[in-house]
Amino acid sequence: MTSEPAVESATSSEKFPPPPRVLIFDTTLRDGEQAPGFSMSRAQKLRMAQALADLGVDILEAGFPHASDDDFASVKAIAAGVHGPRICGLARCQKGDIESVARAIEPAARGRIHVFLATSPLHREFKLQMSRQQVVDTAVAGVERALTYCDDVEFSAEDAIRTEPEFLAEVFSAVIEAGANTVNVPDTVGYTTPTEIAERFAWLRANVRGANKVVFSAHCHDDLGMAVANSLAAISAGARQVECTINGIGERAGNAALEELVMALRVRSDRFPGLHTGIRSERLHATARLLSQTTGQPIARNKAIIGANAFAHESGIHQHGMLKHRGTYEIMRAEDVGVSRTELVLGKHSGRHALRERLSILGHDLDDGALDEVFVRFKALADKKREVFDGDLEAMAVGRDPDAAGPWHLSHLHATSHIGSSASASVRLTHEDGRVVSEAAIGDGPVDAVLRAVSRAVGHDFSINEFQIRALSEGGDAQGQAAISVIHEGRELRGQSVSTDIVEAAAQAILEIANRIEHLKTDAPPSTTAIAG
Repeated sequence: MTSEPAVESATSSEKFPPPPRVLIFDTTLRDGEQAPGFSMSRAQKLRMAQALADLGVDILEAGFPHASDDDFASVKAIAAGVHGPRICGLARCQKGDIESVARAIEPAARGRIHVFLATSPLHREFKLQMSRQQVVDTAVAGVERALTYCDDVEFSAEDAIRTEPEFLAEVFSAVIEAGANTVNVPDTVGYTTPTEIAERFAWLRANVRGANKVVFSAHCHDDLGMAVANSLAAISAGARQVECTINGIGERAGNAALEELVMALRVRSDRFPGLHTGIRSERLHATARLLSQTTGQPIARNKAIIGANAFAHESGIHQHGMLKHRGTYEIMRAEDVGVSRTELVLGKHSGRHALRERLSILGHDLDDGALDEVFVRFKALADKKREVFDGDLEAMAVGRDPDAAGPWHLSHLHATSHIGSSASASVRLTHEDGRVVSEAAIGDGPVDAVLRAVSRAVGHDFSINEFQIRALSEGGDAQGQAAISVIHEGRELRGQSVSTDIVEAAAQAILEIANRIEHLKTDAPPSTTAIAG
């Protein structure tokens, strides 16, 4: 690789070694939620934010408040209701964006305004149409404006890796002088390699004026499958903040996976001596599963750290080794990431205490009211099944989105299918205003017929965008999850439900969408703003 250009060093990275604490900047609710298929309602974001706070993230990027009215409301609700992390909002270096973030994070005990501006030649010419000096001036103005509202300001140089190193150093020097506390080096398009990013961070820390006054941050995307490796390389070269997401969700191929970064630093402490995070790793598995349940997007079985196969051994040779010493084929303890080795079998004879204990192991500490509700549903399910599995319990603990509860309720469902002919379905729905509506329809299969019947009953025109079903547990009596995405009046809406009857789950999922539309009728149409990756 070509060596970095010679620029007069203003500070020595050896003279000012970075601290041993690595800050975890979680952007699951901002960069992660921007990924197609991962959108969340306001209530879902609030619940996810609380889980991230319980996990121990240092900075929680709650959204892009100027992007839409709903995003603004979500960030403000998180700022008011979630305690522990710094609550952060993203803004372009523009007056309106910055003011929106300031208003949204105002209720937070500790807030941060995260401003960004592209710096690479490609972006300067084709997106911004700005000269180098205009970029510097705009970045400084953005930081100075943000500081009038908040004393913690982060500046990100979008597409930093493809920016000329000497110009990137010029921009960072200017924003540090303007008062920025954190400077972020995003690999916006997942282009770099571990060796290259390590050299870039070392060079910047040696050549940016005031580098010893700020935290250097890495934000890596996974387009070439190296987001975690690149983030770790940046840490080795002095980065002390990493921007990441649960399960690695994010734009295109995703972001660096939080759980992989945290456990890599811990397991390979020989390569990262003294470095540590504040993450409660025993909550990683539960947090990852909560995100999966919330978005309806499954976790790949072979996903590192939190996949179903991460601590599973089928090979006879591996099993033999594990029986002799678990270290033969496992480099970390399952318990350290929240995967329990013991199985507490739950069934129709189990009580509240056993249910509460199992839910707590899975990372769901419910209050008495919520436990009562889950216990009723647990008993009803246990009467249908021989054994209730962890996946079943997690589905009940997550529950349905409160924003999508009522006014429509399913009171009757009948569906039939025949080989060689169309399927048929009839439904009866009740509305909270007293209406009772019955409809019937035919379709290509029982699920299609049910969806058509429900759509007719509620009077909404749905265009099915995506439909997925998956088993949440084991056996022929397993609960199935139906996840549906529809387009309604140009807006994508998602619904999901679980049941031992997949046709019923599909009906409840589409009904959840219908109920969300009812609630949206009273909301003002959100404004839209293009969001940078």
